[in-house]
Amino acid sequence: MKILVIGGGGREHAICWKLSQSKAFHKIYCAPGNAGTALVAENVPISATDIEKLLLFAEHQNVDLTVVGPEKPLIAGIVDAFEAKGLRIFGPSLEPAMLEGSKSYAKELMLRAGIPTAPFRVFDNPAEARDYLQAQAYPIVIKADGEAAGKGVIIAKDFPEADAAIHSLMEKRIFGASGDRVVIEKCISGQELSIMAFVDGETVLPMVAAQDHKRIGDGDTGPNTGGMGAYAPVPAATPAVLKFVQEKILYPAVSAVRETGIPYRGVLYAGIMLTEDGPYCIEFNCRFGDPETEVVLPLLETDLAEILNAVVDVELDKIPVTFSDRSAVTVVMASGGYPGDYETGKPITGLDAAAKLDAVAVFHAGTAHNTDNEVVTSGGRVLTITATGETFEEARERSYAAISRISFEGAQFRTDIGRWALGIV
Repeated sequence: MKILVIGGGGREHAICWKLSQSKAFHKIYCAPGNAGTALVAENVPISATDIEKLLLFAEHQNVDLTVVGPEKPLIAGIVDAFEAKGLRIFGPSLEPAMLEGSKSYAKELMLRAGIPTAPFRVFDNPAEARDYLQAQAYPIVIKADGEAAGKGVIIAKDFPEADAAIHSLMEKRIFGASGDRVVIEKCISGQELSIMAFVDGETVLPMVAAQDHKRIGDGDTGPNTGGMGAYAPVPAATPAVLKFVQEKILYPAVSAVRETGIPYRGVLYAGIMLTEDGPYCIEFNCRFGDPETEVVLPLLETDLAEILNAVVDVELDKIPVTFSDRSAVTVVMASGGYPGDYETGKPITGLDAAAKLDAVAVFHAGTAHNTDNEVVTSGGRVLTITATGETFEEARERSYAAISRISFEGAQFRTDIGRWALGIV
């Protein structure tokens, strides 16, 4: 079986790594990949958003299954393009992918399906948004409607901050067209969970719950990032919480999408806030989370290729999906200056020494090879260091022990990943 994985980050390295353990494959391609995916797959120099070239490659190489990692090609309709050519591909079609492609689409679907979520209003006009914000209680949440790599959410403490957010998103357009429309919603508080599920349009099989750490600094300080670390499972994700999320959030969302006439197939990611009034859905994503994938897949016991094929074939109900009862912790090593401006091309040392540690996997996110064949930094998030253990504490200790062996100029990482589980709130 030939498998093409689209993307070049830590999530895609983790997917390739897990697929390489499958009995079902004999060749994995990754487009465009990175220095880490090259260890378990053949990198293909095609951008994740170049749908035409990806389609031609899949046809010419007789690829049996394509797996889409990032959201941009999904939102751009890559699944529709592949399926129109009779190619098998894992991920939601264009319309269902709007759950991530448009915050307003997702919120309106939640409202229609009776999914608990924060009250909201949608605005296309900055003046009208400001008028509304002047009469609201603070803090308040302002979101760019379109995809913004996980960075388009601003929590404003007062009207001046809200006014600045409207200027940045709608007038300065720091996220381009994604900020032409904004969703303004009531600020709710509590622990956040990431719950991903395999979905074939009918069957919904949740994965183990994870908890991401979005802000750049310890203590959840500083600007939002794409994610600085995660762990799984999460103590706060009790059986009762998971049952509620499955019955009141995941199933209703899949049913509401199915009613539009196009079933949801792929991974459905629900961002959950555990409020005093119970779990609320704060967002949906249409793909594997990052860095959540890097802690969830190491705990997956079922053959990943079998699951992905079952989703595409609408036979997920025939697959018993199981996870280990171990714990996993991943910590992101990022470039200096991230999530702002940063330099690339910094040589990375200690990768082999870290990977040799027991129960450690070093997933590459923003890496490449230079002309001397050294592994160097090539992005904001550079590495995702994952470890598993019999306990959360053991996994966490192993992850940070591995990090201590790796270095590159300007490296930064959080030292408090798992702070909620540690009781640091």
